[in-house]
Amino acid sequence: MPQITVDYSEQLAEGFDRRGFARGLHEAVVEIAAAKYEACKTQFRATQDTTVGLDEDGHAVVHVTLGLLAGRSDETKLRLTETVLELLRQYVKPAEGIALHASAEVRDLDPSYRKFES
Repeated sequence: MPQITVDYSEQLAEGFDRRGFARGLHEAVVEIAAAKYEACKTQFRATQDTTVGLDEDGHAVVHVTLGLLAGRSDETKLRLTETVLELLRQYVKPAEGIALHASAEVRDLDPSYRKFES
C-alpha cells in the first residue's frame, strides 16, 4: 500500500515524465497519507485508443487511481487528489493541439487486500 495506477493516452508518452511524476507522487503520499516510501508502488499503463465525446482526435487522457488502506479522512483523500492534479500539470506536457483531460481518485482498498514480497 499504496497501490497507484496511472492510465494515460499513448500519445502522451514522450511528454510525460513518468519517473519524475512517480517520485513526486510518492513524496506526497508519504507526507499527506503517512505512507512509507518503500510501500509506494506505481504502475503506468499506456492506452492506444482515446475517444472524448464523439471526437477520436485531439484529446489525451490521464487518470490516476490511488488505493489506500481504509481509515484516511475525506480531507486527506481530497488533498491527495488535488496534489495529483498539480503534479500532472507539472509532469505532463502534451503535444501542441492536444487537449489534456486529467483526473484522479483515491479509493479504500478492500478489506480482503493482502500482499507478499519475495
